[in-house]
Amino acid sequence: MNLTIENILLVGSILLFISIVVGKTSYRFGVPTLLLFLAIGMLAGSDGIGGIRFDDPKLAQFIGIVSLNFILFSGGLDTSFKAVKPILREGLVLSTLGVLLTAISLGTFVWFVTDFTIYESMLLGSIVSSTDAAAVFSILRSKNLALKNNLRPTLELESGSNDPMAYVLTLAFLTLVINQDMSAWSIIPLFFQQMIVGGIAGFAFGKLSKIIINKIKLGFEGLYPVLVIALMFITFSATDFVGGNGFLAIYICSVYLGNQDLIHKSTILKMFDGIAWLMQIVLFLTLGLLVFPSQIIPYMGIGLLISIFLIVVARPISVFISLMFFKMKLRRRFYISWVGLRGAVPIVFATYPLLAGIEKANMIFNIVFFISVTSVLIQGTTLSIFAKWLNVALPEEVKPITENDRYILNLPKSAMEEVSIPIGSFAVDKRIIDLHFPKSAFIVMIKRNGKFVRPGGSTIIEVNDTLVLLLDNDDSLGEVNEILSHTSIA
Repeated sequence: MNLTIENILLVGSILLFISIVVGKTSYRFGVPTLLLFLAIGMLAGSDGIGGIRFDDPKLAQFIGIVSLNFILFSGGLDTSFKAVKPILREGLVLSTLGVLLTAISLGTFVWFVTDFTIYESMLLGSIVSSTDAAAVFSILRSKNLALKNNLRPTLELESGSNDPMAYVLTLAFLTLVINQDMSAWSIIPLFFQQMIVGGIAGFAFGKLSKIIINKIKLGFEGLYPVLVIALMFITFSATDFVGGNGFLAIYICSVYLGNQDLIHKSTILKMFDGIAWLMQIVLFLTLGLLVFPSQIIPYMGIGLLISIFLIVVARPISVFISLMFFKMKLRRRFYISWVGLRGAVPIVFATYPLLAGIEKANMIFNIVFFISVTSVLIQGTTLSIFAKWLNVALPEEVKPITENDRYILNLPKSAMEEVSIPIGSFAVDKRIIDLHFPKSAFIVMIKRNGKFVRPGGSTIIEVNDTLVLLLDNDDSLGEVNEILSHTSIA
């Protein structure tokens, strides 16, 4: 079945609907939604009952890059710097040195057990060297599993920030495969250029994006998420244009924005949370359509061997070496080693050899696809079991709520207070966004001249306004009163 303009929306919407319904059902059984989305795409494909002919790696790569932009940006927005600060060094070492060690150790194994050249082996190792945050935390949420001792922020930071490193390694070794006469040392400048330029650009665009979001007056709340989408793609493409790592740039930019006071931040976070889910489904369906199950069968044996080595040898080696200089209990190191799921990102990266036209590109793609599926199937279904075995699980009733969860979930507060704004108050003629209230205090309504005004980040406070506040505790009210009691300077 060939897709046409007339039926593409119908087929796409039906696949999307089935994926959402089946994905929700899979939560009960702890089956990763990634597998369900991929399976639906494969069933709808040319080798499945749907018969949809889709063999366009270039289009799949484009869809993959766009989807990864949204997934990484949403993950960055949801990353609390306060939560990751205590484990910042561990997370960054895992996402850089850990990825490098995984690529090298797995690549060396592939070189020994296949007829791949050393560069082709390292290319395959690089493609599958990063973990999949979406798969990990969708399973943790479905099982209501919280983790002890900053373990979750460590995994969040690693999973959210290790894709850029894998991307750079993939490009570097792909260059060496194409240009056999090049020296391995020649890729080192490329590595530093990608990471340094990407890091600087990400922070610079984050600062600039905050100014644009808070200063520009759009008039409609719904336009602010659209503005952020535009800034996200500008950050990625502009960074890539100047030779930096676009994935690293958008992640750093989003982490910075997620920890700042933004106008209509709640709306922005909710929108990106929804789009990130949509992009995951679209990405997995597309990759499922792209793969031909009949072509994977010949590589199942070698794929299983490589996958097992990755799970039980390469990943643990990289984690234990990376964390050897940090104080951490052995059971936590073992759990981090086990939470090394390979998901959609390696499959997207595997399209780069296809488009480059290298000799073993098709073999690499099919092996990578098999590795991703077996990794999610083996590790993804046992995350909660291993957490309990290793005693790193936390009871749900004591699970901490992140600051951004408060925005997204609209959690009820424990107190409601009314605060009047007198003449000379610090808040007079200032926007709500500029007051920098504590995260646990929300202005839900403003009484002004006998009428109620619905507040937004750009709403300007006037003399004699009465602010209706929802608070978590008395300390929050004290912080609010301290802010409002400051006398404004004429």
